[in-house]
Amino acid sequence: MALRLGDIAPNFTAQTSIGTIDFYEYLGNDWGVLFSHPADFTPVCTTELGRTASLKAAFDKRGVKVLALSVDSLEKHAAWIGDINETQHTHVDFPIIADEDRHIAHAYDMIHPNASETFTVRSLFIIGSDKKVKLMITYPASTGRNFDEVLRVIDSLQLTAQYSVATPADWKEGEDVIVVPAVSTEDAIKRFPKGVKVVKPYLRYTPQPNQ
Repeated sequence: MALRLGDIAPNFTAQTSIGTIDFYEYLGNDWGVLFSHPADFTPVCTTELGRTASLKAAFDKRGVKVLALSVDSLEKHAAWIGDINETQHTHVDFPIIADEDRHIAHAYDMIHPNASETFTVRSLFIIGSDKKVKLMITYPASTGRNFDEVLRVIDSLQLTAQYSVATPADWKEGEDVIVVPAVSTEDAIKRFPKGVKVVKPYLRYTPQPNQ
């Protein structure tokens, strides 16, 4: 059965570019981003892993650990990392999983037979510190991911996990958020001392509460 939002992310032990890891132990109490790429030495994937490496400080700031995956071997990963570092002017130091037997790809439903029977699609999972799946995005092989959007979603997920708020369309860090319907306006005024703007009884805004 395919993973769904709120499911516990399957644990696994894997050979990676930084050694053997247990997924849960690697994450510890941090959040995680696990994403797959169709194959090593492909152009779009090269830019994606380079971009991920360049965002190390942004992921660290949010307490997020990143792991990439393909069905290629450790030897290919090692050679490819050299190309990524050279062409993308960065330093890849996060683990790239060698999932040659595809057991992780199948556990996370990363292989879509109508796209390819052997290679993973561009799946991305955001996993909370509680090891639950918080978000899933799947891209076709031809389209590179937008990692600014990945960071934006992490900001939203971590904020809404702490407070009774949701984030509106196109929300960015620092902008007003929405009070969830389960909280009455009376209670919202008490919970959010920065103020509550009532547009409709069900549509109420408040400044981001953790800033």
